[in-house]
Amino acid sequence: MSKLDSGISREAAFELLSQHNKEEFHIEHGKTVEQTMRYFAREFDPENEDFWGIVGLLHDLDWEEHGDEPMMHTIYAADDIRAAGGSEELIRAIQTHTSDFNTELPHPELQMEKILFATEELTGLIGAAVIMRPSKSIMDFNVKSLKKKFKDKRFAAGVDRDVITSGAEMLGWELDYLFARTIEAMQSFAPDRDTFQATE
Repeated sequence: MSKLDSGISREAAFELLSQHNKEEFHIEHGKTVEQTMRYFAREFDPENEDFWGIVGLLHDLDWEEHGDEPMMHTIYAADDIRAAGGSEELIRAIQTHTSDFNTELPHPELQMEKILFATEELTGLIGAAVIMRPSKSIMDFNVKSLKKKFKDKRFAAGVDRDVITSGAEMLGWELDYLFARTIEAMQSFAPDRDTFQATE
């Protein structure tokens, strides 16, 4: 795997995220997806862990400001990332996760892009399920509990189950395997920063 260049440091990326997002929920979501991506990068592409992380951090950069224009999601972000010095490969990777409803955007090809596509909505579903638990901790959460929430379309209705299913198919993973690996990823950083306690 070749070295990927984001063109922007993690610190600058977080500053950019904070400039365009004022709601703590959106910032926390970016950080959660960042850490999830870093977890998978350490397994599949350790040389590019920072790149994977910045993709996760900035994937929804423009959602708070432009979420009412889903066809333009990540298109506004591209200009902001470019202006901050971000690379074209960073922009491309971010835009792949919205290719399901804007087919003019690049389709996921790299493992990194497929994992972002598969896990981004899923981390939101897991987070919503965890705050309903008495412990409010992901450390005692499991695949069986997640499958129940996944099947209940009324729960976290904004989470697109079809995107998660498509992402698993892209990766060649069974849905249960994607669930298990994403829970593991989120458990790996929960002890250091319990996202779900913070957004309770």
